[in-house]
Amino acid sequence: MKNIIIGIDISSKTLDICVKEESLNYFSIENNVPAIKRFFKKYSDENVILAMENTGRYNWNLFEVLEKFNFKVYVISALHIKKSIGLVRGKNDKIDALRICSFIEKNYQENREWKPSSCSIKKIKILLTERALRIKIKKQLMVQQHDYKLMKGIGLDKELKSLNVKLIKNIEGQIKIIENDIENIIRSDETLNHQQKLIKSVPGVGQVLSWTLLSKTEGFTIITDPRKMACYSGVVPFDFQSGTSLKRRPGVSMLADKNLKTILHLAAMSAIRLDNDLRRYYIRKIDEGKNKMSVLNAVRNKIIHRVFAVIKNQTFYEKDLVLS
Repeated sequence: MKNIIIGIDISSKTLDICVKEESLNYFSIENNVPAIKRFFKKYSDENVILAMENTGRYNWNLFEVLEKFNFKVYVISALHIKKSIGLVRGKNDKIDALRICSFIEKNYQENREWKPSSCSIKKIKILLTERALRIKIKKQLMVQQHDYKLMKGIGLDKELKSLNVKLIKNIEGQIKIIENDIENIIRSDETLNHQQKLIKSVPGVGQVLSWTLLSKTEGFTIITDPRKMACYSGVVPFDFQSGTSLKRRPGVSMLADKNLKTILHLAAMSAIRLDNDLRRYYIRKIDEGKNKMSVLNAVRNKIIHRVFAVIKNQTFYEKDLVLS
């Protein structure tokens, strides 16, 4: 049976769909569960290869419906598609759907197929998104506090600063509630609870990094190789060389999960402040004259490998643990 290729461009209210069978057909439907069910029902007995970009919460309705179909589904980063198609002219939802359709037709064998997340992982992902939003708002409010002194001359500085402080405390309370919810979800899931205990035994790994790693790897099921995780996190240096004319020091790629990289950096900073093998490694390399940021990057990489090692070996971290 011939494959039917489907590319979907997602927005908050609509889905623009390109379907390639014998010919190309375009559809636009509402981004809600009933409409999506009606559309895909006619393809339920077909061999469907379907791709979409990762747009966060706008994907959720699609995910809910696609769990019930036996399609091959791929969730591709927008940057991956953009880099693959080269120079292009023009852009609209119909064109974007066609580009996604063309991309997955050529590359589906090289990409990881999407699988539904467990209920616990879904909840953790949503809560982490909500937590990140509130942290961003809190940072903006903290910046505003410094600007209120400029309003002293018109007598608004004290009132606005008081309102600002109350709002920050309110947001901090919400963040605490969300963090408690995440911990309760992990504790209620036997597998995630055990995995969190294992990875938190690694120097530098605290609550936030443990939540993030459980979420990104979906309980260490979709990413099982520490090298792939290190590459995804942007802590692996790559060579930059072409013939004899272009050659410079290896460096990390900018195409990485910057949020995870930041959390790993904080974990590395925490690890080198404590008495452990990572601190001793850091001090030894600095004494050898190595660049501090390069050594810190190596510590981030080592944390990832130690995390995956304790998961693989199902044992708490020890200094002489065999790494993956």
